[in-house]
Amino acid sequence: MADEAWKKSGYGQIDYTIDEDATVYDAVKKFAAFNIGCLVITAKDGAMVGVVSERDYVSKIALLGRTSKETGVKEIATLSPNLVTAALDESVESCMSKMLNKDIRHLPLVGKSGDVVGMISIKDLVKTVVQEKEKTIRVLSDFALGKGGHYGSE
Repeated sequence: MADEAWKKSGYGQIDYTIDEDATVYDAVKKFAAFNIGCLVITAKDGAMVGVVSERDYVSKIALLGRTSKETGVKEIATLSPNLVTAALDESVESCMSKMLNKDIRHLPLVGKSGDVVGMISIKDLVKTVVQEKEKTIRVLSDFALGKGGHYGSE
């Protein structure tokens, strides 16, 4: 599930949000400080307004000759009507499919009330899939070696 990937993610330990009135420069400082590639833009009431990514910076600031100190994050962001999100209880495979279909690398996670509660990256999802596959291999190996199948080699 998406929430399992998020709990293991670096995004679970940091403030992955930025105020809607912030500049792109503020976002870039946060990208660098936390070694992340995407932030959720929030309104004063905490509602999700959009997302801004390193890719937005490169394609909309650097290549267009604009300055990050004079440009607001909302000017270059993907805003709410066009956002792709995932629910906490959504499968890892569903999240990966959304990312691949939209050519994005990050998904805001929303709770039952629709509020943003987290963020995951494609890297987080790949790590989760690899861990699940390793567990399956271990169980099958244990079964083949007569160690009890589903109970593993604890």
